[in-house]
Amino acid sequence: MPQKRPNILLITSDQQHWDTLGVTNSRIRTPSLDRLAREGTRFGRSYCSNPLCSPSRSSIITGLYPSSHGCWTIGVKLPEDVPTVGQVFQQHGYGTTLVGKAHFQPLASQAGSHSIECQPLLRNLDFWRDFHGPWYGFRHVETARMHGDESHAGQHYAIWMEEQGLHNWRDYFSPWPHTPGMTKRHGGWDLPESLHYTTWTAERTIANIERHAQNEEPFFLWSSFHDPHPPYVVSRPWDTMYKPEDMEPGRLTEGELDRWPPHFQKTQEARPDYAAWQESGHGNHGFHSHLHDEANLRKNVAIYYGMISFMDRQIGRILESLDRLGIAENTLVMFSTDHGHFLGQHGLTAKGAFHFEDLVRLPHLLRWPGKVPAGRVCNALQSQVDYAPTFLSAAGIEVPGLMQGVNQLGVWTGEQERAREHAIVENRHQPSKLHLRTYVDERHKLTVYRGADYGEFFDLEADPGERRNLWSDAGAQKAKGEVLHRFMQAEIAREGTRMPRIAGA
Repeated sequence: MPQKRPNILLITSDQQHWDTLGVTNSRIRTPSLDRLAREGTRFGRSYCSNPLCSPSRSSIITGLYPSSHGCWTIGVKLPEDVPTVGQVFQQHGYGTTLVGKAHFQPLASQAGSHSIECQPLLRNLDFWRDFHGPWYGFRHVETARMHGDESHAGQHYAIWMEEQGLHNWRDYFSPWPHTPGMTKRHGGWDLPESLHYTTWTAERTIANIERHAQNEEPFFLWSSFHDPHPPYVVSRPWDTMYKPEDMEPGRLTEGELDRWPPHFQKTQEARPDYAAWQESGHGNHGFHSHLHDEANLRKNVAIYYGMISFMDRQIGRILESLDRLGIAENTLVMFSTDHGHFLGQHGLTAKGAFHFEDLVRLPHLLRWPGKVPAGRVCNALQSQVDYAPTFLSAAGIEVPGLMQGVNQLGVWTGEQERAREHAIVENRHQPSKLHLRTYVDERHKLTVYRGADYGEFFDLEADPGERRNLWSDAGAQKAKGEVLHRFMQAEIAREGTRMPRIAGA
């Protein structure tokens, strides 16, 4: 009898710091994620392709870097003609499903860049009742766009809330169009946890797993949770699960930003002027004052942890459904996030063009019983662009030459020490004024800015906290030159091959 093809279950959070797992951080409780780490492998050096939502999420489903798949920053649409991993899975008999946050398209729509993830369409429930895909390689889609109580609530999540009897769901979210001067929620939310989008994501994930199992078809399912992305608001009692006084935010070491590019230094000004980095008329994430009140930061960390623990509870339900259906042994489960988050580290909050490990490094857990070693910690370099080709390889499907990621299957199963020597992180938040790339290998990390003579260079072995920028250090120039050469070689090597050469001319 031929071996059954494995199911692929990808579970992601949104904007989660790599060190917010109970197995690495004693201040947070994540028993379900700890279970995945115990029953599988935790990867300690996994990196995003871009530290913003849309580009990184597009890399997950294409196996391409943002500069290749076309969704180069948020507010930019992933072109719908770009090949995706879901399309390949479908060609080989897999059911493909997306539940939760997508964010492949912008909050505006215009000719030549049509978006269904925009207002007022987000709240047009008649449209969403009729739309479940196909979309970006997913044959079935159930999605929602907002974070917290944002006004972008709607889509399939709102339909579900109405089915649960919450017909006044709009009262729990900010109004659209926006009301100037409206007081924003912070902390506890009067939306019951049973009706929270985290619960919805888990329930619909389980329902779709059951559907695939009943149809006896292998599946590729992305369960895409929205939290712990700000705003810092969550259903009670998760907002008070952690005490602010017990939290330990990150810190800015005095003088550490003195040798950094100017946009880092401006984060510690009360009213910074970032006009020099503006070009498109759309704002730059993180380009504002990062000065913060210590008490408020501690509260935000406590709420952020509560959002993660709430999500962990729901992930536990998903894992239990695999057990109940008897398909856990034949399901590859991976947990990760789209990019990281600052909680005071280096004086920063949230995200921006600041490629510290806090932002570009990811939590990454993998379980596949009998295939992936249990209880292992692996520090082989991983990248988001590797997910798609490796999922295909795990299913015994040939990887398209277009994909730029490497096949990590041998590393995941413990049969290979490493599959890549470096990772690359892109960030093009403005067409040319804010355009940077980071190269990281086992020891060094280097960031180059378009049109600028400044940059960043770290020896992560000697300086794991990234406190000393060696870019202009006289004693580091030989090493920097060697890393720049490896960076250039890596740029050449990552060129995809969509079509093979089959003739001399």
